[in-house]
Formats: sequence, structure tokens, C-alpha cells
Amino acid sequence: MDRALVLGASGGMGYAIVNELSNRGVKVVAFARNGSKLNAMYENNSNVEIKTGDVFDQDALILAARGVDVIFHAINIPYHRWEIEQATIVQNIVYAAEQVNAKLAMVDNIYAYGKGLGKAVDEQTPKEPHTKKGKIRLQLEDIVFKANIPVLIAHFPDFYGPYAENTFIHFLLKDVVTNKRASFVGDQNVKREFLYTPDGAKAIVELSNNEKAFGQHWNIPSAGVISGEEIIREVRKMTGYEKKVSVVTKNMIRFVGIFNPQMRELVEMMYLTEQPVVLSGAKYEREVGPVPRTSYREGIQQTIKHMKHI
Repeated sequence: MDRALVLGASGGMGYAIVNELSNRGVKVVAFARNGSKLNAMYENNSNVEIKTGDVFDQDALILAARGVDVIFHAINIPYHRWEIEQATIVQNIVYAAEQVNAKLAMVDNIYAYGKGLGKAVDEQTPKEPHTKKGKIRLQLEDIVFKANIPVLIAHFPDFYGPYAENTFIHFLLKDVVTNKRASFVGDQNVKREFLYTPDGAKAIVELSNNEKAFGQHWNIPSAGVISGEEIIREVRKMTGYEKKVSVVTKNMIRFVGIFNPQMRELVEMMYLTEQPVVLSGAKYEREVGPVPRTSYREGIQQTIKHMKHI
């Protein structure tokens, strides 16, 4: 791969993918709507070309994609827009990829798997989504695998890392960094899986360099499971934060959702704080190599460091 297009380059996973590609010497087109944010993120990176545009504009997508080998779809939109916009976004990306004869590497989550099974989920596990958003993700998978281009899908747990702002851990860290009263979403005793975005970027870029990876799903696990209590304990050691950390419950989110459409849509995803989905990386390790796994201590430390300097 000599040249790549990263859609959603101003988000957490998009930022990590751009950096991973650039570090490997790949020329990258960083695409998002917010030009000023893209400039602030990449202005000193000579391997990155900034393109501003809207994924609902097929011509803009095709123009940005000309000459690239792989398109990375890392776009994230608010939950309350999923039902109306997700399918159109993916259809536009597929169309652009077909027009320029590019491969597609798609960042996906774990929603289509449904509730956790009490064991690590592999790629052969039947997808039985019970939520609206899980069913939408399954619909998107169907769209991309019907495309006339090579496609791979990488399934990731919830993210944390630089610029990964709409995530459970960021919700905690943003208040810790500013020394405000912080909260943790869900039961602090339940062990869950969180992926450091640079690890996810390494995995999906490695897959995109492997011809045999296309036409397949890939589960990318994190450094293991960790409870909210353990995360908070690590954060206190790193920062000296002493304030009490409160718990955000499903009922609290349901109440806020009366006034906030994003919170209203978050309620159905709270099952992930009760019956977490944990991914198996056995297929990746068998066919590609070791799954990138930064320890939670190091990942959280680097995330806090980044948040303090932007």
C-alpha cells in the first residue's frame, strides 16, 4: 500500500489510523468535515494531505479517493442519526471505492454480536443483535460484502485514546484532567474490554496489507478485561485525583434522554455495562500475528498526557 484515504480522520480511531499509516511511510489523505481540526492535528505531518468534505457528497468522496489503494472507513456519527444516515454513508463509500477501484477496510464495533456470552466471542459466533443499533451494524455488513471491491471488517471493543471523545473512558478522564467531579458509566465492578486506539490502528493497517484478510471479519481484542474500579484506581495513582467518582446508571441516562436524543439512544447500549462482549483474537493471532496490546496503565497514561496538551 502506497497511498490511503482515511474517512473520519478527525476522530479517535481515524487519528490513530492516519498516524499508523504515516509512520509506515504511506501517503495519507485525511478526510473529514472540520478543516481547522484536521489542520491542527496534521499540519506538521508531511505524509498527510488534508481534504475537507462531506461523506454525503459522492463527488467529494471520489475526488478524495482517486489514486488510493485502500479506503479506511472510521467515520463515527451520533447515535440518534444512525437509523437515517448510516446506510447512506456506507453506500456512498462503497460507490466511491468501486469508482476508483480501491479496497475498503471498515472499522466496526461489537453491537451485532448482541449480549455477552460469558466467553470470548470469535468470528464464527452467530450475530444475534437485540438492539436497533446492532441490527443497523448487521445491515451495513451486508451492504459492504455485496460490493464489487475487496472489503474487510475489523470489530473492536469500546475505544479510548487521543481524540477518542465519545467513549466511556473519555467521559471519566475529561473530568479527572480538569479536576472536576467525575463519573463512570455503569457498574464499577463489572469487568469490560476497552481498546487503546493506536493498537486498533496497528491491527487494521496490518490486515489491510494482507490480501488474504479481505472478504473476512476480524475480531480485535484489547489488553484484557478491566473493571471501572481498577481504572479509577490507576487514574488516581497517575494523577493524584482525590474526588469521589460517581456511578452513572441506566435510569439516570434514561432521564437525561428525555431532553437529549443522544442520551436517549445510549440507554439500549447499557447492556454492554451489564453483559459485556469480550472478543477472541485467536484468528488474528493464527493468521496474522500477535494482537497489538498496550497495557491499560500505559494506554491511559498516554491518553491523559495527550488530553493535557491539546
